[in-house]
Amino acid sequence: MDDADWLAARFEESRPHLRLVAYRMLGSLSEADDAVQNSWLRLSGANASELENLTGWLTTVVARECLKTLRARRRRREEPIGDALVTTAAGADDPEAEVLLAHWCTLVLSVARLLLMHPRCRQVTAAFA
Repeated sequence: MDDADWLAARFEESRPHLRLVAYRMLGSLSEADDAVQNSWLRLSGANASELENLTGWLTTVVARECLKTLRARRRRREEPIGDALVTTAAGADDPEAEVLLAHWCTLVLSVARLLLMHPRCRQVTAAFA
């Protein structure tokens, strides 16, 4: 395993933590993923052999990327819509998170179906539910 593969493996180990930090700061999974990807770009351009604490360095880089994003958002007077898929921020390999996500999606689709129904049909459906 050469240095680039070792560095990529260490980055992948830190990715869930970095993504969670970025999500907590930004409130958006897409922007959090962008911040994590930018940290990878910064890491690939840095001299990693001089880093004593790689996870700490990556966390600092992600935090700075998030602050940059928040400043840009303020300049453009943007507000995040927010992501409802908070459970996926920690990692998609968690079976409990997948069950919660499936339950949440079922609930949202049921509510959407009720909203699209005719008002009389809604009353009947709600009465027998």
